[in-house]
Amino acid sequence: MTAIQHIRTALLGAALLLGAAAGLLAAAAAQPAQPTVVLVHGAFADGSSWAEVIPLLQAEGLNVVAVQNPLTSLSDDVAATRRAIATQAGPVVLVGHSWAGTVITEAGNDDRVKALVYVAAFSPGDGQATSDLTKNYPTPPGLAHPQVDAAGFLTLSAADIATYFAPDVPKEVSNLIAVTQGPVRAANFDEKMTTAAWKSKPSWAIVTEDDQMIAPKLLADSAKAMNAHVTPIKASHVVMLSHPKEVAAVILEAAQSAK
Repeated sequence: MTAIQHIRTALLGAALLLGAAAGLLAAAAAQPAQPTVVLVHGAFADGSSWAEVIPLLQAEGLNVVAVQNPLTSLSDDVAATRRAIATQAGPVVLVGHSWAGTVITEAGNDDRVKALVYVAAFSPGDGQATSDLTKNYPTPPGLAHPQVDAAGFLTLSAADIATYFAPDVPKEVSNLIAVTQGPVRAANFDEKMTTAAWKSKPSWAIVTEDDQMIAPKLLADSAKAMNAHVTPIKASHVVMLSHPKEVAAVILEAAQSAK
């Protein structure tokens, strides 16, 4: 083979490799982006409250991001959640626990959000505050005597967390919750929504039947009002820690709808 033939063969091989690479890139581009699950924690908590659920979602190939809410106002928490949504390339499944149900109801209006999952969570309607939802239900025992500091932020005692907030997890877990809890500004619960995202987005709701922080009937009634896909679980308020497999299964179902 002459030198020219060697060059021609090498060029042909390079062209074939480039063509194959271009084909692979085109095929990858044609694949829909994998949904990202954005997890939003509630009051008296932080992002570690999703510690048991995160690896289960990742094992299924999902991208996962946990928001760290400042808990200083509804608008501040919504802004933190929107920043997390904005960094995602594909569709988003937005998941909120407890107070974060209110947060995702506002932040979920982003076009990237394709599904909402409420985990033992509030879900106000248009113009409603979280406190408006609770008026017709008895005060849960876990909120009977919160600790209030001079700046108007609420915390729970370690005893109340173990007894009411997280009674169905090991003692070392409830102790960790107590130590790492995020103080929440009491006035947050009186801040009103604009437009409720669940009116235009498919929603899933986990109703915790042994909840002592939010009345189970409130959760059930709210899920019905949203026309959500409902999963009742006999669990405390921290169902994502005590029943992570069941919670992950609901989130995965929502993620399938978002593809």
